Amino acid sequence: MTDAGTLDPAALKAQVSGSSFYAAMRLMPRAEREAMFAIYAFCRLVDDIADDGTRSREQRALELGQWRVDIDALFAGAPAGKAAFLQGPVRDFGLRKEDFLAVIDGMEMDVVADVRAPDLATLDLYCDRVACAVGRLSTRIFGMEDAPGVELADRLGRALQLTNILRDIDEDAAIGRLYLPREPLVAAGITTTDPVAAVQDPRIDAVCRTVADRAQAYFAAADRLMRTRPRGRLLAPRLMSAVYRAILQDMQAEGWKPPRRRIKIGKPRLLAIVARCCLVP
Repeated sequence: MTDAGTLDPAALKAQVSGSSFYAAMRLMPRAEREAMFAIYAFCRLVDDIADDGTRSREQRALELGQWRVDIDALFAGAPAGKAAFLQGPVRDFGLRKEDFLAVIDGMEMDVVADVRAPDLATLDLYCDRVACAVGRLSTRIFGMEDAPGVELADRLGRALQLTNILRDIDEDAAIGRLYLPREPLVAAGITTTDPVAAVQDPRIDAVCRTVADRAQAYFAAADRLMRTRPRGRLLAPRLMSAVYRAILQDMQAEGWKPPRRRIKIGKPRLLAIVARCCLVP
């Protein structure tokens, strides 16, 4: 980030290039692509604060609070500090303050205490804040109308976030977090909330399959909506859905009994998915 509060384009591209969303972003028109890069950078910056275990919870909460101040200033037309790089996307695409603040709310859920076996309602709230809010920002950049845009953000955001949770259970457990919901954990006989103990229990497979079914239902709902061809550029969300659904299907085929390996989509398969999505009218 420069002294003027803008992001260096090369540094920003380097940040985004490691993301699963990079292929989708590269296919967007330049103005939309740059706006999406900025949204991604905002999410990474606040997420890095939430995940920084080297600093106290109090310090991280203060830093997220400063982001709130900067977002408020941005929308008030005042000097916006670290959020200044978002000025162009906010202006050009009518992005909404409440969605940026919702993302910060989600990060604060990780800072107040490590999330461990939340009930389904709490998990749903977490998904809305850290994923659906990003989707609401994104669908405005895609040029979608409010109603279908919010619906797509709701469905696809939850599908993507649940897929991430299922892919990252070992990494999350290593930092003291367990995002799998309490109800299916208890139904499977797993009552511990110790993340490492929970994910090493062979019964975790049944829990993850329940969450995977939930994610598949959200993917199906998002795809049904996109097939109605609402106004807007749908290539990016269509590609995000296809890539993450492929990851989810691979995980379902392999299962979640320990030991697990992290599922990845190889470049040839990714290119095939991109080509298939590009052929959809």
